[in-house]
Amino acid sequence: MTDRIEAAAAELRPLLQEFILWAPANAPGSDPDLVGPAALWHRLDVKGDAGLWKRQDLRNLLLERMPQAVEDPDAAADGMVPALRAYLTFLSSTGHLSAGSDPLEGLIEELDELEDDFVDAMEDALSERDWDEEEDELDEDESLGDFEPFADEISDLPTIRLRPDSELAGAARQVRLVAQARDLALWVGTGRKVGEETLLSDEEVADAVKALGLSEPQSLWNIWNLAIDLEFIAPDGEDTVSVDSDTAAWPFEDDEDALDVWMLGLHSIDYGDPELDDDDLTLALSGLTRALLIRVLLNGGSRSLDELRDELAEATAEYDDLGTDAWAAAGDPLAPVIAWLTGYGMVTVEESDVTLTPLGTEGVVHMIDEADIEVDARPAIDAMTALDLLSFSADLPEEEADAEFAAWMALRDPGRAASELLAAAAEDEADALIRVQAASLVGSLGEVAVPAWREALEEASLRPYAATHLAQLDAEDALEPTQADTHWLILDMWTISAGLGRTEFVSSLHDIGTAQTIIGLLDVIWKVPHPHLEELLEAVGDAHPDQQVGKAAKRALFKARSGK
Repeated sequence: MTDRIEAAAAELRPLLQEFILWAPANAPGSDPDLVGPAALWHRLDVKGDAGLWKRQDLRNLLLERMPQAVEDPDAAADGMVPALRAYLTFLSSTGHLSAGSDPLEGLIEELDELEDDFVDAMEDALSERDWDEEEDELDEDESLGDFEPFADEISDLPTIRLRPDSELAGAARQVRLVAQARDLALWVGTGRKVGEETLLSDEEVADAVKALGLSEPQSLWNIWNLAIDLEFIAPDGEDTVSVDSDTAAWPFEDDEDALDVWMLGLHSIDYGDPELDDDDLTLALSGLTRALLIRVLLNGGSRSLDELRDELAEATAEYDDLGTDAWAAAGDPLAPVIAWLTGYGMVTVEESDVTLTPLGTEGVVHMIDEADIEVDARPAIDAMTALDLLSFSADLPEEEADAEFAAWMALRDPGRAASELLAAAAEDEADALIRVQAASLVGSLGEVAVPAWREALEEASLRPYAATHLAQLDAEDALEPTQADTHWLILDMWTISAGLGRTEFVSSLHDIGTAQTIIGLLDVIWKVPHPHLEELLEAVGDAHPDQQVGKAAKRALFKARSGK
């Protein structure tokens, strides 16, 4: 899941950079920074097409996703809807709004209708956070399973390697508890009446326990709650519930869909906490499942069950005055914890050692992310694609990026690696940062990359880099880079610097030379068919302090738009 979010963010980065350049001239009253979280969650929800927008997408996004995702509800209430209006207008006017989307007018109309409800939702979110902060002040130790006390230790962990989604989805399809939740939902059927005090009658409970092959009724209710978490069961009236129409298809064939279902039930791990007859004793053990998981992770992903019992018994006693009594009353408090975690595919137990599965590691990392705790988690080297490598390297310090590249290269033939990197860079012509990263890495491979560079000459976005490196390598029949090639490289540089902010962009302009040099460049660079040309020309005119440069940029922009 984490690598999927990172991949989606990397995919959106060039589009958002383009929007940031477009907004000042076309939507000066909007705040482009507010669009990022909304665009990311939309991309994750629509599963694969960042440019496909429907009216119903906006309702789910603004009223369901954003109240949970925004960092500053107050700022979102003031500016999110205007920013989205600008973003949708940008997508439409620049050809990024995919076929099949609702018309722009309908999308804007839906935003107008949702604006008041969205502001109310942001006010509710702000109130909830204020309440949570007050609760935090009253009780610093909210839960035995709180990750915050371990934040420093988590940050100091060596890099955690995550398996690819295809493997994780395969594991998710085998999770026993999800299958039981599906079976329970199918048993529920359509329009089953439930009671106010007891959801099911004694006869229904006995029938359900038998249908699922459970040993006792208590576990039924945890599976019932899991089925609701997984959206296998949903209320469809005041006193009726029904199975979701897609439930019978589990396990889903699509990897992303399968992982999404498993992730919906991730917080069901709290159902593994022991349940005692005394509510106060039960409360003293709340968070025990999470407490075990974080300790296993901190120990490198595996821990002795005996050590866990001793440490968690001590932690429980420190956490709650009733902790010692609760631990004793539970008999073996870790038995239900281990049973649920193994049933949810997160741990295995062999020779009294508890070990996180790849699925369990993914889940714990996801919960750490939710807790806003820094953790270094990346795709496993052997499963890392060229695009993964390029995306992650862009955000790493140079030494770490070099080490990541070396480890990745150790598993590949250099010539093939060069081809993979350049092919990844060619996937999105608008992503200048990925293109520059790829060119730099392939350039470090020397003559072995010549065949890959020759292939890259056929890609318009890579030709300037290929021509430059082939000339530097004195490759046979290599042609000198053209003026258009040089201009493309300059536009890529400007694209990257513009994404870093106005100061960086202005600095990149000064790197070109004097105002007269830039004016001379603008007189010809408008002919280059670069995906960000028009936005960059607008940005040059807006950012450069010399008025003559501004005028030259406007002339170049006019020529670019008119094709003259």
